[in-house]
Amino acid sequence: MPSPARAGGALVFVGFMGAGKTTAARAVAAALGVEPLDSDRELEAELGETIEDFFDRAGEEEFRRREEDLVLRLLARDDARVVALGGGAPTSERVREALREHLVVHLEVRASDAWRRVSSRGRPLARDRRRFDELHAERRDLYEGLARATVPPGGRDAVRAVAPALAGLRDAPAGTRLLWARSASGDYPVFLGPGLIRKGFFFPAGPRRFVVTDSGVEPHHRVDAEATELMPAGESEKTLARAEAVLRALARAGMTRDDLLVAVGGGVVGDLAGFCAAVYQRGVPWAGVPTTLVAQVDSAYGGKTGADLPEAKNYVGAFHQPSAVLVDPDALATLPAEEWAAGYAEVVKTALIAGGGLWSRVRAGEPVDLEIIAGCVRTKLEVVAEDERDEGRRQVLNLGHTVGHAIEAATGYTRVRHGEAVALGLLCALRLSGHDALRDEVGALLAAKNLPTELAGADPDTVAELVARDKKRRNGRVPFVLVESPGAVTPGHTLEADAVRAAIGEVCFR
Repeated sequence: MPSPARAGGALVFVGFMGAGKTTAARAVAAALGVEPLDSDRELEAELGETIEDFFDRAGEEEFRRREEDLVLRLLARDDARVVALGGGAPTSERVREALREHLVVHLEVRASDAWRRVSSRGRPLARDRRRFDELHAERRDLYEGLARATVPPGGRDAVRAVAPALAGLRDAPAGTRLLWARSASGDYPVFLGPGLIRKGFFFPAGPRRFVVTDSGVEPHHRVDAEATELMPAGESEKTLARAEAVLRALARAGMTRDDLLVAVGGGVVGDLAGFCAAVYQRGVPWAGVPTTLVAQVDSAYGGKTGADLPEAKNYVGAFHQPSAVLVDPDALATLPAEEWAAGYAEVVKTALIAGGGLWSRVRAGEPVDLEIIAGCVRTKLEVVAEDERDEGRRQVLNLGHTVGHAIEAATGYTRVRHGEAVALGLLCALRLSGHDALRDEVGALLAAKNLPTELAGADPDTVAELVARDKKRRNGRVPFVLVESPGAVTPGHTLEADAVRAAIGEVCFR
C-alpha cells in the first residue's frame, strides 16, 4: 500500500482525549509503512516534563501557546506522514489553518468511554466529570468541521482496517468526505462528495465490477464495469422473479466470488442487487452507488437487502453489508421533482430521530445540502452500529414505515412512491405519539415539498389489515415506533387496533 505523499499532506488524527489517537496513528502508520508522529509525546520531550506537570505549573494559557508552536512545526516537517494531535490542539486558530493542508481524521469516542480511560491518569481537564462532558460536547463540532474522514469508536484492528480507505480518499475529487460504517458483521467506507460518478472515482479499485442498474438511471449515471444488467425501474420490479433474472445474468456474464457486484440506482436497485449479492454463490461482495435522495440518506446503508411479495413489502431478504457506498450529491440533479420530494420524507424521519442540529436545520426548511445528507448518513450509521440485526435500537429507523409499507402494499406498489408512503406513515406515527403540534409542523414541512398528507382511493381497513401482518409483529402484536420529542424516538410500543385504525383513517380514505 502506498504511503501518503507529502505533497498531499499528512494523515492527521484529531479527537477528544481518550479517543485512541496515538494507537490509531501507530496502527495506520504501520499499515502504510511509515513512522507516526505524536504531538503530546514530542511536546513532553521538548518541555522536559509531563504535560500534566507543566499544565499545573504554568497554566493552560502558556501550555496552549507551547502546544500551538510545537504542532505548527510538527505539521510542517517533511517526514510528517501520520500525526496524532492532542485533544485541545485544534482549538488554536493557527493550527486549524495549518490543518487545511492535511487530511484530517476525526476519531470519535463516547464521553463515558473517554472518562473511563483518562480520568485516573492525572489529565488536567479530566478532573471534573460535568465539565469533562461539556467539553466533549463542545469539541465534537470543532473536530467534525476540520475532518475529511470520521471514524467511530473501535480498537486497533478496527482502525487499521480504515487505512486502505484513507489512502483511497486521497484519490477522490476535492471535497469528498469519508464516513466509516461499523457493524457486527463488517465495516465499510462511505465516500460522500460531489462529482464521484462523473470523475470516475471508485472504491475498492481492484475487483472486476458487475453493475445492476435500472432504465431510469442508466442514461444518466454509468460506472465502468465488466458487464451491466439493466432492469426496469420501479418498486413493482423488486420481486423474486426479477432477482432470478439478475442472478442468471450474473452467471452468464461469468461473475465469480472474487468480483464485485455494484448497485447503481435508488432503493429498489440497492435492495434487489444487495439481495442478489447475498445469495449468488452463497455470497459475493457488493458496493452501492445510490442516485436517489431516499437511497443517499437511508436505504444504501445497514445491509438490509431483499424483495417484496404480493402479500407484503420486504418479506424476503437477508442482512448483507456492502463493501463500500459512494454517495454523489450531483446525481440528485437528474432526479424528477417528485422522486426528490419522496426522498425528503426520509430526511424528515431521520432528523426526528437525530434531534439536535440536524432537526434544527430541517425544521427551519433549509435546503438539503451535503451537510444535511452527511448528518442523515451519520445518524443511520450510528444506529446500525448499535444494533445491526434490528433487534432493538435499530427499530427506530422504522419510524413512519409500519403504516407506510402497508400503504405501499395496499396500492399495489404502483400508485405511491416509498417516500410518499413514509410521509403519510410519519403523520400517523406522530398522531399515535400524541404530539398534535409536532404533527402539524411535520405536515407543513412535507406539504412544502409537495408530499401528500392524505391519500384518496386507499381503503383504510385494507391498510390496517396489512399493518397487522407487518413482518415485525411478535406474539400477534405489531410494535410501533413513537416520538417523545425530536431526538427521543423509541420502538416497541403496542397500540390498540382502534387507535391505529383511526390514525390511518386521517390520511387514507376511499
